[in-house]
Amino acid sequence: MSDIERKKSHIVSSQLAECGLFVVLLTVSAHIKIPFPYVPLTFQTAVAVMAGLRLGARRGAACIAVYLFMGLLGLPVFSGGGGFAYVLQPTFGYLLGFAAAAFAAGIISGGRRAGFCRLLFAALCALSCNYAFGVLYFALIWHFYLHLSGLWQAVLVNNLLYLAKDIPLCVLSALLCVRSQVLRRGER
Repeated sequence: MSDIERKKSHIVSSQLAECGLFVVLLTVSAHIKIPFPYVPLTFQTAVAVMAGLRLGARRGAACIAVYLFMGLLGLPVFSGGGGFAYVLQPTFGYLLGFAAAAFAAGIISGGRRAGFCRLLFAALCALSCNYAFGVLYFALIWHFYLHLSGLWQAVLVNNLLYLAKDIPLCVLSALLCVRSQVLRRGER
């Protein structure tokens, strides 16, 4: 094997390991639950955003897709378990939105050398994508599948209330990505 082939092989293995790490982080963050009325707080949104910031658009979205596939196959990687029936959960749209969020974060951040302001902007745009998917899916399930009334109050209480947690976590995600860039370059 030539030096170029060895180097390419090393890069591919490193990228696969990073993707695997984010799948594990998503799974772990789903099971770290802080009790809260209606829906427990998890850190999945921050991890999904960080996957896009750190891995880029395609690889970030791909690792989210692997996570979703594992959960839909029945592996208990979601906060409430797993299985195909999970698509009927009102919060499943947020899981789908993780892939869009990671993709948006990767596209907007523009690469691993982005500064804090650009990473923060990318993280907040990614959060907006995630909430767009999540709120829309929630509303559809609430109205058409569960046939419940009080949709706007439910959207506020079960969805928008969590922005108070997710916005600071997006700031933290951007800070961690800036710090990981510094560490990767060997600066202190």
